[in-house]
Amino acid sequence: MKKKIVTMAILAVAFTAAVVSCTGISGSDNKAAETGTKDSTAIRIARGEYLVTIAGCDDCHSPKRMGAHGPEVIPELRLSGFQQNGQLPPVAKQTVQGGWALMAMDMTAAVGPWGISYAANISSDSSGIGNWKEENFIRAIREGKSKGLEGSRPLLPPMPWPGYKNMTDEDLKSIFAYLKTTRPVHNVVPQPVPFAAIK
Repeated sequence: MKKKIVTMAILAVAFTAAVVSCTGISGSDNKAAETGTKDSTAIRIARGEYLVTIAGCDDCHSPKRMGAHGPEVIPELRLSGFQQNGQLPPVAKQTVQGGWALMAMDMTAAVGPWGISYAANISSDSSGIGNWKEENFIRAIREGKSKGLEGSRPLLPPMPWPGYKNMTDEDLKSIFAYLKTTRPVHNVVPQPVPFAAIK
């Protein structure tokens, strides 16, 4: 009887050891998995930064000042959109009616037959995309919805979402991951102005 109990105890210990070794649970494995996750997150963010650069997001979403070679991004306002206290010069409606679209000097506002549109704050601040979820960002780009909310107004020109909607899911997730790491700039961008309301 004692021999049977000892044999069963040995088998139980051996079985437990086998299960633990098969699941691969060890401190070094957990650290490797954590490092792998950190590495993949860093890779995704770096890819997002690259995509934000080549897609020209700074062209419209970053306030600029005139430099020796034209408009230069103001680093401390990067990706914060048209400034909440910004002023546009008077708009000659007949120019737009004559077939022209106009851009503000820093390219964060545009005027066309749709009215006046202002580039959104896409910095990581809560007045930007700081409280967005990834699915909001993807919907904004794929469906052209303001703030990525169902039932919201459409994104207005010159936002080139009809071309950007063809980016892969991984591209959009990478851009979003990068934008969430940017300097938060508090700036509540004004609402668009319909053409009929332009004075």
